[in-house]
Amino acid sequence: MNTTTTTETSRTTTTRWTIDPGHSAVGFSVRHLMITNVRGEFEAFRGDVAYDPAHPEATRIEATIDVASLNTREAKRDGDLRSSLFFDAENHPAMTFVSKRAAPSGDGNLDVTGDLTIRGTAREVTLSVRDISGPQTDMRGNRRLGATASAKIKRSEFGMTWNKALETGGVVVGDVVTITLELSLLSAA
Repeated sequence: MNTTTTTETSRTTTTRWTIDPGHSAVGFSVRHLMITNVRGEFEAFRGDVAYDPAHPEATRIEATIDVASLNTREAKRDGDLRSSLFFDAENHPAMTFVSKRAAPSGDGNLDVTGDLTIRGTAREVTLSVRDISGPQTDMRGNRRLGATASAKIKRSEFGMTWNKALETGGVVVGDVVTITLELSLLSAA
């Protein structure tokens, strides 16, 4: 759906987009044993984006991720991550992101700041949005827009504090988690 908003100085048209989960990915990585990064993804998510390339500061994002859909390609680790030690999927089945403001950050890029809620705890996080494509029409006639976004968070700030010290120094799981989103958006018009 296209909506038109009139301001004192200009007229903007904001297009509403829906995340296409079949052509998008929501991933994360975290340091493991102080040696390497373990990667995973969430397989079930949804979201809506309001975006006008002429007025990127008007961008709005709302997204929900099904925590139980996480997959690191290791069943035992996935079970641990879903447990109360980490995401506590039974009591907190979804993570959400709701934007509060957006600001252009040069070269067509955008910083979108909003509340990320994990385990019932909301913290302000800024998504660095890059590689925003211009709208394209796919082979089925659907209007699409693409973008890549990333952010770093500290899992401890969301109540995920479990860890174990290593004999050689360091810990089993790092505190800093990198979130990466590869998004294909469909016009909701």
